Amino acid sequence: MGIIALAWQAQAMAGENRPAIQAERLSGTVKILASDDFQGRAPGTPGETKTVDYLIARMQALGLRPGGPDGRWTQDVPMIRTRVQSPATMAFTGGQSKLALQQGVSIDLATARALETIDAEEIPVVFVGFGVHAPEQDWDDFGDIDLTGKLAVFLVNDPDFAAAPEEPAAGRFGNRRMTYYGRWAYKFEEAARRGAFGALVIHETEAAGYDWSVAAAGAGERVALGSQPADTPAITVQGWLHNDAATELLAMAGRNLDDLRTAARSPDFQAFELTGVHFNADLAINLSRFDSRNVLGLLPGAERPREVIMASAHWDAFGVGDADEQGRTVRPGANDDALGSAGILEIARVLKAGPPLARSVVFAFWTAEEAGLIGSKAYASDPVYPLESTVANFTLDILQTAGAARDVILVGKGQSDLEEDMARVAKSQGRYVTEENLPENGLFYRADHFSLAREGVPVLLIMGIAGGADLVDGGREAGNQWIADYVGNCYHKTCDAWSADWDLTGAVQDIELIRHIIEDLGNSTHWPRWRAGSEFKAVREASASVRE
Repeated sequence: MGIIALAWQAQAMAGENRPAIQAERLSGTVKILASDDFQGRAPGTPGETKTVDYLIARMQALGLRPGGPDGRWTQDVPMIRTRVQSPATMAFTGGQSKLALQQGVSIDLATARALETIDAEEIPVVFVGFGVHAPEQDWDDFGDIDLTGKLAVFLVNDPDFAAAPEEPAAGRFGNRRMTYYGRWAYKFEEAARRGAFGALVIHETEAAGYDWSVAAAGAGERVALGSQPADTPAITVQGWLHNDAATELLAMAGRNLDDLRTAARSPDFQAFELTGVHFNADLAINLSRFDSRNVLGLLPGAERPREVIMASAHWDAFGVGDADEQGRTVRPGANDDALGSAGILEIARVLKAGPPLARSVVFAFWTAEEAGLIGSKAYASDPVYPLESTVANFTLDILQTAGAARDVILVGKGQSDLEEDMARVAKSQGRYVTEENLPENGLFYRADHFSLAREGVPVLLIMGIAGGADLVDGGREAGNQWIADYVGNCYHKTCDAWSADWDLTGAVQDIELIRHIIEDLGNSTHWPRWRAGSEFKAVREASASVRE
């Protein structure tokens, strides 16, 4: 353990009647959750059963109460799993030209609907640029075009991601910081709202934040919430289109993709149909239904138990896949997010061992984060505890394993006054706050806290890949190298495995920081607030009377 962490921990233990977060416990928990016995913790598999049983047993041993509905430890999340079966026949056609598409090579196509076949014939194709409809920015890529029954093709990220300073888009959408308009989830939702048959996002490694191997890792398989309201719009197909295939697609319509990227960075851009170009597909879908589960534990508040603070992580990973070069098939998700789950268990252990808090704390372990934040979305749409009286959500999703750090990384600057709490506690640890240095990756919109934020709950995320930490051993350069090694080699892959060589000192620092903020909020009457300009401020303010 580093000198900074040791000094701060000694100070904390001397002033507080509780144990400390322990690296050895974190490591031991991850070693179990990421073992082959748990089969990569995919929802709806025997690995889920093992994982849920393990988490419940751990919380029972800590003396927590069941935190789910009807006095249970779990909240049911009905789900469907679909997989496009091989061979999958897909192609773009235009005049005498045909561009055959190969799953995982030129396209990653899937469906989130409960379908067993998809027969797409002569589907018109529309290029929608970045697909942004942002009245507050006087920006609308769609104009008067009708997407009903058509395939929408999007550019990834925001209009200003690659904009030069003199271009009209520069600075309109956070510069390099990805906004929600840049996320593939927004693009699919917007296509659905407009009645599209489907949506494809053109992949670019830098703008997406990950390479093609990660984008295509789903291999035509999707997991989706199985209890969508009947009036919820949905597209039939969705996925990624490889940049090379997109270049050929646009060329079939006499267009140049690079030129269109430039044109789409202007508010004057308007979506247009690729005249004479159509999408065709004949797909068989393997469809199954199952119930997955969120796991919830409760530490009741002694004075104001209805005021709830949430600490959460996701328990799922990517299950079993194709063998790698070493013959490994289990994608164990040790860092993503067994380590985050271990951190939530440690926070629960430490808080339970200390003096009772005035407010309640719920410890949540979400299912199906990797499929699109599905478990947390299910909770947000049917919360066990009213969101209006939920004080805040704190999420751990990937923690750095390279040792003690002089700083903590802030994801999503300018959202809420929880940032002030982060800075205050970091200072007490002898650390400082650094803004994420990869804001273009849109990480604020890619973790489970976002499901709660959309409903107005103030949130704070700790995510180790948001920026290279200023490591005590090696500085910022070493922190950036850790991210490059992890994301480049192991993210969502078989090598995201437990290691006895991990140095969890930095992870302990970050978990202790969250634990400290939770304890402070748990004994206060303060309600964190969204800052002016946050897209979530109005939602929260609509329920202000509940908290007054």
